[in-house]
Amino acid sequence: MAITTSTRAIVFAITILLVAIQTVHADYYRPRLPTLMSPPPYGAEPKPLPTPSPKPILYHPPPTSHYQPPTGSFEDQFLAPHNSVRTSLGLSPLVWDGRIASYATWWANQRRYDCSLTHSTGPYGENLFWGSGSDWTPTFAVESWTVEAKSYNHMTNSCEGGMCGHYTQIVWRDTKRIGCARVVCENGAGVFITCNYDPPGNYVGENPY
Repeated sequence: MAITTSTRAIVFAITILLVAIQTVHADYYRPRLPTLMSPPPYGAEPKPLPTPSPKPILYHPPPTSHYQPPTGSFEDQFLAPHNSVRTSLGLSPLVWDGRIASYATWWANQRRYDCSLTHSTGPYGENLFWGSGSDWTPTFAVESWTVEAKSYNHMTNSCEGGMCGHYTQIVWRDTKRIGCARVVCENGAGVFITCNYDPPGNYVGENPY
């Protein structure tokens, strides 16, 4: 009986030892889960450019040098010279559109660091202006586009002796809304001004009015 009791004690002790060993080394008997790590922080993804519109020709005004003190509200500095030309032709005046102005501001901010006369190729008609220095006004930018009227031949619907695409967009009969923006570019690169038009104009083979 003593041997049996001793044997049982030994077996019990060995069993306890094996359980203890298995408990200590439990990680060896189950798959180790991969350590979950937070992804590295990323900045906001760049906003994609808008879908190109069917505008056929892109026009770029040459840089000039002139200063004209601004008068009226920011919107009126754009609207007044636009509508002065349109009403002289019996066309309906344009109205300011905040949504289009936001789009123009977005694109102007893209050009803040290079002042490049690059079109946004978005859903609107678009006129661009650049001038060296920092004093250029919205009114002068629009007038630099409207003087192209002297190069536009309405009878042949063509430009003669110079560009006229900025002008034809301004007097496009179907255009109703406008939004514009102005930025002074970094590092003294000049002033960038853009106006967007809805509906867009300058379709090939169509008269503006």
